[in-house]
Order: sequence, then structure tokens, then C-alpha cells
Amino acid sequence: MNFMETLIRKIDKNKIDEKVIAEAGKFLREGKLVAFPTETVYGLGADALKEEAARKTYAAKGRPSDNPLIVHIADYEDLKKIAVNIPPETDMLAAHFWPGPLTMIFEKSDIVPYGTTGGLDTVAVRMPADPVARALIRAAGGFVSAPSANTSGRPSPTTAQHVEEDLNGKIDMILDGGTVDIGLESTILDMTVIPPMILRPGAITTEMFEEVIGPVGVDETLLSDKSTQAPKAPGMKYRHYAPKAKLMIVEGDLREEILAIRQLAYEADRKGHPVGVIATNETLPFYNHGIIKNIGTRENEKTIARNLYSILREFDEENVDTIYSESFAIQGIGTAIMNRLEKAAGHLRIPAKDIVKLQKYRRITFVSGTDSARGPMAAELLRHCDLKQEYVINSRGMVVLFPEPANQKAEAIMKSAQMTLENHSSLQFDGDNIQEDTLILTIDANQKEKILAEYQLSENVYTLNEFIDDNTEIPDPYGKPLTAYGECYEVLDRLIKKLADKLNSLTEEKE
Repeated sequence: MNFMETLIRKIDKNKIDEKVIAEAGKFLREGKLVAFPTETVYGLGADALKEEAARKTYAAKGRPSDNPLIVHIADYEDLKKIAVNIPPETDMLAAHFWPGPLTMIFEKSDIVPYGTTGGLDTVAVRMPADPVARALIRAAGGFVSAPSANTSGRPSPTTAQHVEEDLNGKIDMILDGGTVDIGLESTILDMTVIPPMILRPGAITTEMFEEVIGPVGVDETLLSDKSTQAPKAPGMKYRHYAPKAKLMIVEGDLREEILAIRQLAYEADRKGHPVGVIATNETLPFYNHGIIKNIGTRENEKTIARNLYSILREFDEENVDTIYSESFAIQGIGTAIMNRLEKAAGHLRIPAKDIVKLQKYRRITFVSGTDSARGPMAAELLRHCDLKQEYVINSRGMVVLFPEPANQKAEAIMKSAQMTLENHSSLQFDGDNIQEDTLILTIDANQKEKILAEYQLSENVYTLNEFIDDNTEIPDPYGKPLTAYGECYEVLDRLIKKLADKLNSLTEEKE
């Protein structure tokens, strides 16, 4: 395709520059392509009633020509010019949801070319709410076809910068109206069947439709890639919304998803493979490895919808190999979020249970007397081992009256080995440290006996020597010179290496 100059014009929806709108409208009437903001995503506008304009749209996007385009109108009366056999419920739906993020499919009239409809006898129609979009549609003659203004298959654009990244030099103009409000494409409702059927989920949900017109159907293939039929709705057949990296959705209950993603990211990090993690406000603090991006809050999934495409595009700048995403509830706008994630992932899913069941222990707690030397040293040594699984590693003491830093001699020995205890603060062992997935390793037998007696435990509590089957005594350097701490370090170093081997062999057995 020939490279052209793409004009970029700033426009404020609260104070519309009529000269800019007139210029853009003239471009569209001349058969040129203009990207513009809507409340959902940026659209790539063309004259919907010109076959040649549709051909240009498909060429600019690299889009298959059997993928229909949505015709955008600004006045409800114009629907009757492009659609026939309009069912009576349409008036009620339009009264409630137009202008807005709803596309309805009708039988097309003769003035709509097959180039616009992807060869179908139906036409998809929307009346956008964005003031810039509506002004432009009127200036262009009333009928503007507008798929998302991106290269086909890429995440849809929610800013003018996204449009520029994909289509600069391929289209005539971009109207820059800032960031869009919703961030996901419109809901598509097929009005040619009874009852009407949702072909693409969006911000207007099943429940919202049913309050207005009663029952609606939902296309059961929304989250499936098995359909071989020609798509009746845009964006439903091909891998869509996809970042450059492989995206995988981890599915399970939220706790399982977090644990599974943590392990997957840890494994990738250990092997030197850059990975991304899509997290939420609520889960962000739980991830330690990979490039982690916050998509929004689960308390308000509209924030997740608004950020989804921009987050996927951000990962393209990070050069990650793989992106792991949590899943979202398939209800309300969550249905639309999961639909787009599934398309972006090419339907690649990982059951969280399959990862989590490989992990017998997820936490390792070393227990000593005062938690000031041997326990913290053991924990720090294990953190520096090459472990196949990620563990939360910490230490506790059986007799800790108040938090205090690590013993200075222990810290000096660790520093000489390029490790540190400077952030350590001693903590008392208590019932909160006892969890089903915690391995408790005591430095001495008397600490083990005290824990077993006090908490009536029968498993997951061992002395370090017992767990690794090595009876080398761990010397207590307390009150002795620095050399005694050095000797303690040498013994611990050897024992902890054996511990790392044992933990890795347990992971292999599970695999």
C-alpha cells in the first residue's frame, strides 16, 4: 500500500472545532479514511455507502474482507435508509441505549454495498455517544463505516497514539480526542432472530437488555474458537486484540490463580525468559517476578475494561515472551473483558490447579531460639539457592520479647559471603506461621518438640537435620567470637544446599 501523509488534528469534545470537523467530513465524502474517537474505541471512518471506501478500509487495516464493518449514524431516522424489516423492539432499545455502546444488526437496504457488510445481507448499525463522532458523521453525510482504527488482530486503540502506531502513513487523518471512556467495543445484538441474540458482549449486558425487552439469546460460541461459519459480527472469527507476546489466561479461584502465576513467572525469571503479569489493584502486592502491570480494580470492572487494550499495547514495548493474566467473572462487563482476553490469547488457558497441585510446600519457615542468627542465616542462604519452585522463605524465634536486628557478627559473616541480614527483624513464632502449605524447619530438636506440644501438630514440622537426613550438628555461636559464627555459617551453607536439592527433587517428583 502507498505511504501517505497522515494529518493529526487535536479536538476537544467539550468545545468542538467546527473547522476541523468540516475538514474531516470533506475527507470522508471524498472517499478518504479518517480515524476518530468514540466512547468505546477509536474508529477508522470511511463513507459507508461507497464500495471503494470499504476496500480502502480493509487494505489499511490488513483486515479480511469477510469481516463486516459497523455503519455509524448520528440520527435515529437514518436507520430506515440503510435497514429494512426493522423489528418493533428496536424503538425501545434505541430509546434506552442510543446514543451509546450498542450495535444492532438488521437486514440491509439496497443502498448499503456488500463491501461494507462483508458480503452479507445484514448491516450492523451503531449511534455513538461521543460528540466528536456524531459531529463527524453528520459532516460526512450521515453514514460512516468504522471498524476499530488498528492493524487487524492488534489490540484496539483507546488513544490517538495507538492509532498512529498502527496506521500512520496508511490513512488520511486522525482526530485526537484524548483517551476514550469505555475502552471495549460495543455490544452487538442481532435483531434478525427471535429473540434477539448477543453476538459480541460489551458494556451493555444481557441483564440490561432483558429489563427493556425481555429475554435475549447469547451466542454460545462467544468464548470458543471452534466456529467455522462466516462471522455475522465484526471481530468474532479471527484472533483479535492480540499483543505481540503469547498471552495465556490462568483460570481457577483467585487464590489459585495468584499462586499459579507467581510460580510461572518465577520459573520464567529463573530461566531468563522475560514475562509479563496482568494483575489487579487487589492482587498487585502478591507478585514478585516478571513485569507486572495493574489493569484496574475488581471492585469496578469498568476500570479493567478501560485499561485492557492499553495494557496489552504497553507489553509490546517491554519485549516480553509471554504474558500471564488472571481471569475475570463471566457476568456483567466481565463477560466482555473475558471475551476480548480469550480472543487476544487465541483461547490459550492454563488451569491454575495444574500448577498449584505440583507445590507441596509454598512457605518455608526456619525456627531458632531468638531469631537473631542461625534462623535468619539459614533463610538467607536458602533464598540464594537455585530453587525450581518459588517459596516464601522466612524465620521466626521461640523466645522473642521484642523485634531486634540480626546479630552483628552473623551479619558480618553474611556480608563477607555477599549476602545480608540488614533488613531482618526478629519475630516470635506463633499460630499464624502454621499453614497447610508451610514447611517448618527448626534448628534444634527442642524447638521442634515445643512446637509439636504447643500446637498439637503431626506433620510438616522437622528439624533441618531430620528433613535432609544429615546429623551434622549446627553449632550455636551465641556469645562466642566471630570465628564461631564463621564455623556456623560453613555448616549451614552445606546443609542448606542439601535442603535445596531435596526441595528440587520433591518438585521433580510432583511433575
